[in-house]
Amino acid sequence: MFRSIEDFIPLREVRRKGYAVALMKSISYDTSEPIIALASAWGESAVAVLRASGHGCIPLLADCFSRSEALLKAPSHTMVHGVLIDPATGDAVDEVVCAVYRDGRGYTGEEAVEIFSHGSMPGIQLILETLRARGFRDARPGEFTLRAFLNGKIDLTRAEAVGEIISSRSRAAHAMALHRLEGSIFRRIDSFKEGLKKLLAVVEIQLDYPEDEVSAEDLIAEDDILQLKGELETLAATFSTGRLYQEGARVALSGRTNAGKSSLFNLFVREDRSIVSDIHGTTRDFVHEQLSIRGIPVTLYDTAGLRHGETGDTVEREGIRRSGLVTREADLVLYLVDGSTGVRTGELEGLDPGKTLLLWNKADIANGPAPEGFLSVSAVTGEGFALLEEEICRRLSGVKIGADEAVIDSLRQRDLLVRSAESLAQVLEGLDAGMPLDAVTVDLRDAMDALGEITGEVTSAEVLEDMFSRFCVGK
Repeated sequence: MFRSIEDFIPLREVRRKGYAVALMKSISYDTSEPIIALASAWGESAVAVLRASGHGCIPLLADCFSRSEALLKAPSHTMVHGVLIDPATGDAVDEVVCAVYRDGRGYTGEEAVEIFSHGSMPGIQLILETLRARGFRDARPGEFTLRAFLNGKIDLTRAEAVGEIISSRSRAAHAMALHRLEGSIFRRIDSFKEGLKKLLAVVEIQLDYPEDEVSAEDLIAEDDILQLKGELETLAATFSTGRLYQEGARVALSGRTNAGKSSLFNLFVREDRSIVSDIHGTTRDFVHEQLSIRGIPVTLYDTAGLRHGETGDTVEREGIRRSGLVTREADLVLYLVDGSTGVRTGELEGLDPGKTLLLWNKADIANGPAPEGFLSVSAVTGEGFALLEEEICRRLSGVKIGADEAVIDSLRQRDLLVRSAESLAQVLEGLDAGMPLDAVTVDLRDAMDALGEITGEVTSAEVLEDMFSRFCVGK
């Protein structure tokens, strides 16, 4: 059974009818207070940006602005130049430009002002102190985006995308997060919900008229449920790829001494970071560098070379031990074999085939072609390097992501998609078992609720505070 008619009302209308008001009251801090925060990074810069939002923030700011009337009368989305003044002393605080956003027009959906000042740290601190004295309080992490959600400007998938854009470590991760901010996930979830809403509407009518005996199988098409379940599972499966592009992977170069690991490491990072020498055991400890390989953020490790037998050098032994820890924890190991000397007896024993990519290095001076299962490369000439990068991406992600494909990067969203799909699996089991219509409807309802939690139509203050607390202050 539907809980209320609000289940069929668009998100903004639900909030107008009191949903957001109830959430605002249960949040642990007052969302009606005017807030202020530095939106740009702390540090010396040419220009700093401070963001103010909340009912009455424009009149409060006008009280300490040299052109108060101009600020009070400024239309939305216009800028006013002037000087911030400390009302207590009459001293100038800083020369600024204020961007005005009238109620409902700005990012937060509230009356808001963005203040562009000089990027002096003492000046920024003085501005904040002046505005706090006028009645502004410091914004909590993510509070501006939280207010945007509560005021119906964005749904939770877009809100999460805001944080993902800020923390993105590669262009590909940034592009995926931007795609989510533009509504790619919301549109997919919305299409899933529309299908369930239509089905639930038909079921609800039948439950209201129980005298017309109709079975669940007569009203619910099993093929439709199977298709929707598959689409939910497909979207949930993109989580591993989305998380990879957002958080990155650990890739370790491993192999015997003088296999060319340091040369290949330098080729990846495009500089001489690791010492290259013909002397065995040059690399005593692992060296690492962060880089991007075909859009995937990678921490690449150059590890100490492995010896065939015990080395008497205690420092080298410790380096090998530490390198072993790195390779065990790596997501992918590039194991290099010197193509000019070939594979030593027992050299490949103990390698994990699931996360090891075998490289036949020094292909330019190798005694023969790469054996089966090896990728031929030369760290000196760059031969095979493009194919190596392509294979690394294939091994790490397993899939190619299209420019317009929706990819999730939120564990919360993944878990809710899985829950919705599992509820639909229960629907299918109920249909097969011939369960009554009202019993099957419970699982349909749970599938709908899980999708509603993804976009924020069904949520709690605790979930919101936990989510937005991970954002930076000023966003």
